[in-house]
Amino acid sequence: MSMDDIFSQFGDIFKDLFGGGASFGGDFSDFGFGGFGGGFGGGRGKPQHHGGDLRLKVKLTLKECATGVTKKFKVRKKVTCTHCHGTGAEGGASSTQTCGTCHGTGYVIRSQRSVFGMMQTQAVCPDCQGEGTIIKNKCSFCGGTGVTTGDEVVEVKIPAGVANGMVVNVPGKGDAAIHNGVPGSIQVYVEVEQDKDFVRQDKDIIYNLLIDVPTAALGGNVEVPTLDGKVKVKIDPGTQPGKVLRLRGKGLPAIQGYGYGNGDEIINISVYVPETLSREEKEALEKMRQSDNFHPNQSVRSRIFNRFKQMFE
Repeated sequence: MSMDDIFSQFGDIFKDLFGGGASFGGDFSDFGFGGFGGGFGGGRGKPQHHGGDLRLKVKLTLKECATGVTKKFKVRKKVTCTHCHGTGAEGGASSTQTCGTCHGTGYVIRSQRSVFGMMQTQAVCPDCQGEGTIIKNKCSFCGGTGVTTGDEVVEVKIPAGVANGMVVNVPGKGDAAIHNGVPGSIQVYVEVEQDKDFVRQDKDIIYNLLIDVPTAALGGNVEVPTLDGKVKVKIDPGTQPGKVLRLRGKGLPAIQGYGYGNGDEIINISVYVPETLSREEKEALEKMRQSDNFHPNQSVRSRIFNRFKQMFE
């Protein structure tokens, strides 16, 4: 018998023991166990059935990430049968009898030949699903499961501060479980739309402010957008491209208290140089070029170069 056959037999044995979670590969390093939440749990007593989890995707704007938002989804899923109220019995009045397959134990014993001889494994009874009893008069709407397929509108509260790729878990809103068991969860994957004004960096947002040459030289007040409206910022005379201004607390909040305070809005200043000039503008600039004030001294060169180096450190 080959090693692959041996591992295959081990996989079958553990599948019977644990309900399908185990796996064996052709290498010892591939030994592993999967999930054991295969529909119910709870030992040898009456099992507690669990509904399946559902996955949704939500697209958010950056402003919605900053404030938090409630979204509504129409979800197609398993819901509790309204005819039997989840009992699985016709009219909701449960009348059961002992399962003839497992004789009320909820599990069956299987014998299987292995490299070690005959081995016995225990598996969930396929007829009563581990309950030990079978409903005599099954519900005509759900066939005795207690669940049907239907639509439900689900409200999901997205907390402030979420980022792209995060998952918001909503317990109890997934698939209904058979026989009034524990419903599953809904996992909502967050996708943040690209913003036309800002680039996000953790809790901070970055805005590129483009000013004209006269404003950079003379200074002045300009309006910039924030996540909650426009504000005015002061541009100092002689402002150089690449200068950074910071608006404290104008960024995004920490998600559900993990961290302190809001981030900042970082304003990177760029200077627009005209691409076309009139004759009069050219003549004016030619006169300016002759002035020493329009030629950077060594101190200015060093300051701008050091700011440039910081971009790569």
